[in-house]
Amino acid sequence: MKTSFKVIFIACISAFLLVNCSRKKDKFISRNFHAMATEYNTLYNGNLALEEGRARLNDSYRDDYWNILPVERLDFDDEILLPGQSKNEIFSKAEEKAVKAIQKHSMNIKGKEKNPKMDEAYLLLGKSRYFDQRFVPALEALNYILYKYPLSDKINVARVWREKTNLRLDNDELAIKNLKRLLRLEQLDDQELADATSTLAQAYLNVKVIDTAITYLEIAAESTPKHEERGRYLFIKGQLYNSLGYKDSANVTFDRVIEMHRKIPRSYYIGAYVEKARNFDYDNGDKLLFAETLSMLEEDRENRPYLGRIYHQVGEYYLATNSDSLGVAYYNKSLRTQRDDSELNARNYKILGDFYFDKAEYKVAGAYFDSTLTNLKVDSKPYRTVKRERDNLDDVIYYEDIAKVDDSIMHLVGLSEADRLAYFENHTASLKAQAKLEFERQEAEARAQEILNSNNGFNVDTKASAFQKTGEVSKEASTFYFYNNSTAAYGKNEFVKLWGSRKNEDNWRWSNTNFTASTAAIGTSGAEGLDLTGEIYQPQFYLDQIPSDEKIIDSIAKERNYAYFQLGVIYKEKFSDYELSKDKLKSLLESNPEERLIVPAKYNLYKDYELLGQTGEANILKQDIIANYPDSRYAEILSHPNQALAEDLNSPESIYKSIYNKFEAQHFAEVIALCDENIRQFEGDDIVAKFDLLKANAIGRLYGFDAYRKALNEIATSYSNLPEGQRAEDLRKNVLPNMEDNNFRDVEDGKRFNVIYRFDNTSEEDINAFVEQLNKQLEEVKYYRLSTSTDVYSPTTTFVLVHGISNNVVAEDFKSLFKKKDKNRITRPYFVMSSANYQTVQIHKNLEAYLSLNKS
Repeated sequence: MKTSFKVIFIACISAFLLVNCSRKKDKFISRNFHAMATEYNTLYNGNLALEEGRARLNDSYRDDYWNILPVERLDFDDEILLPGQSKNEIFSKAEEKAVKAIQKHSMNIKGKEKNPKMDEAYLLLGKSRYFDQRFVPALEALNYILYKYPLSDKINVARVWREKTNLRLDNDELAIKNLKRLLRLEQLDDQELADATSTLAQAYLNVKVIDTAITYLEIAAESTPKHEERGRYLFIKGQLYNSLGYKDSANVTFDRVIEMHRKIPRSYYIGAYVEKARNFDYDNGDKLLFAETLSMLEEDRENRPYLGRIYHQVGEYYLATNSDSLGVAYYNKSLRTQRDDSELNARNYKILGDFYFDKAEYKVAGAYFDSTLTNLKVDSKPYRTVKRERDNLDDVIYYEDIAKVDDSIMHLVGLSEADRLAYFENHTASLKAQAKLEFERQEAEARAQEILNSNNGFNVDTKASAFQKTGEVSKEASTFYFYNNSTAAYGKNEFVKLWGSRKNEDNWRWSNTNFTASTAAIGTSGAEGLDLTGEIYQPQFYLDQIPSDEKIIDSIAKERNYAYFQLGVIYKEKFSDYELSKDKLKSLLESNPEERLIVPAKYNLYKDYELLGQTGEANILKQDIIANYPDSRYAEILSHPNQALAEDLNSPESIYKSIYNKFEAQHFAEVIALCDENIRQFEGDDIVAKFDLLKANAIGRLYGFDAYRKALNEIATSYSNLPEGQRAEDLRKNVLPNMEDNNFRDVEDGKRFNVIYRFDNTSEEDINAFVEQLNKQLEEVKYYRLSTSTDVYSPTTTFVLVHGISNNVVAEDFKSLFKKKDKNRITRPYFVMSSANYQTVQIHKNLEAYLSLNKS
């Protein structure tokens, strides 16, 4: 009976609720039922999903402290989504909950919403779409709140989020206008005011009005009850002061961040210290206190995740205080410590590259610039800047390597047999000593590993934590070297055997203390089992490789001398390192160089002396060049110092320009001859590569594809480190493959057709007279806009073309366009060719193949 009563009671209650909880009836029970179901079911789960998604975005976001931080700690990309797609499934879940709340619990009766929680559902909908980077749909949801729920208690929140969305859509001016109106007309609580003013600050940052952004960031920092937000707003404010050059105001703001300490994320705390360090005044500041602060940051165990940034700043301090070796050491420590920060790594590598560049160690600098490029975004402005610097070092590195190798060979060639033997005996002895050391090290490692593997029961350090379980201690002892007394003692003995007794100090490995004794011990103990009979340990192996043929030795000397000359010019022209340029050119002149290098080397050395203010040496060289080489262009330049080199008719630049003008006039045979002449005259000058490339282009225009390809291959090989050689390589790889096809197109595929008159072994005057007559005839042709041009086909053949015909039939019957009664009517034979086929004929010089194809 009781069971039946319960069933009847529950059924009655259910029926009552079903009847009275309809979404179409404006009843007290209906309103509260749907409001409760909305808040404690769909909205609750939706908000949980939204917060989980935001937390994941925050965890994955990495702040770039080298630039001004954005107000909102979120990372958005430019990937375009198709309808129905989502970037984040969690936000899709939040959106689904919001949609479900609207579909199942909305009470829109007579145009008015009776469920008081629907505004929160639409707010959740807008936020989830915003974080999913679907900004237009998010804007629609937020605008719906403003339109449909003007009395909602969430109306100001919706307004702020709408302007956040407008910022993402680049509607900065609109966002500023709406937010200023909101601040002027509405009374906002603390968090709403913080959100509104921080969003307004970001809008002003977007439009580059920094001083106004600072004002609103201060308001936001004072208003928000959240310590993390306050720390971020103050940190950005300090960055903005720095960008305006107000370092004192920036330091005061960063001090406010530092005072918050554990209330804010550690990254802001460390970032504030780093920013203050970057603002340090090395001329008037307290360097001792500054050094102590940096040391404190470095030694604090809590700062281990940020040691890369701290080491970077310590390195900057040491470089600024002329402690170069310590500065370089700390930059390298920064590189080893924090490998995931590409911007930090790029800065470290760039600073080290610049450091070695300034010390004229260009090869080392080039290696650091290479590493810099790997940490920069390709094709960004910093990437292009570093790439340009690195490319400028290519020639230096290339010629320095040549000079180094050739100098070594020439040094060995100049030694006596006894001296050579002694040299290589010392070299092989050094190799043997290194091999023995390496053998001993490997043996020691093998023995230590054997002991480690054989001892499973250890005397565990009694200082192990009392809270550790026995199994955990045993496991840790089996993996950590110093928890095993046997291996630790063995390691200590091996260290003493290898290095002797050393003090605990910097650079202990470079001390000479006991090193000879330990090395001797190693030499005796490591001999057994080590094979030192290979050819690399025999002096004769190296002696046999020293060249003895005079032609080879002369070739090496010429190569070395040319490298010296190039280095002297590069150091002077590209890097303004006149001392280094002077040393290279003097070494060249002392090495009995070829005749063609002597005058250019003396002239460049004269310029070095002049730029270094060494007028006495400069005058001696000047008089030497004028007296001993009066017919050279350098003597003419020195004899007329007021005449600019670029205006000198005998300068290579002027000559190149005049030859290029002939190239444009299609005098290709003359261009080739003049280029050959000037290549011989200016041999040793960089402009030779320009003459060669111009010659290659003339060869291609005159003799066709195969000759052009051969010429480009030679230039790419001969001038691989010059821009002309790189241009030739680019043409060879990227342009020639598109020109290789020599097949003709069908006439039906042609869109433009040329009427071509052929002239063989005809003077230029006769061709010009024909063109003049043809142009007069074409002026009388109606309905067509025709023009003419003249193209060289081969050394003996020239074409006169008529352009402007789009129909093959009209082109074939071209002569009918002229008046038959005209006495001066042109009757010279012609042939017709589509523009595409004409291009193929000019590239591959296969006119006869085309004509025979048409005849058949």
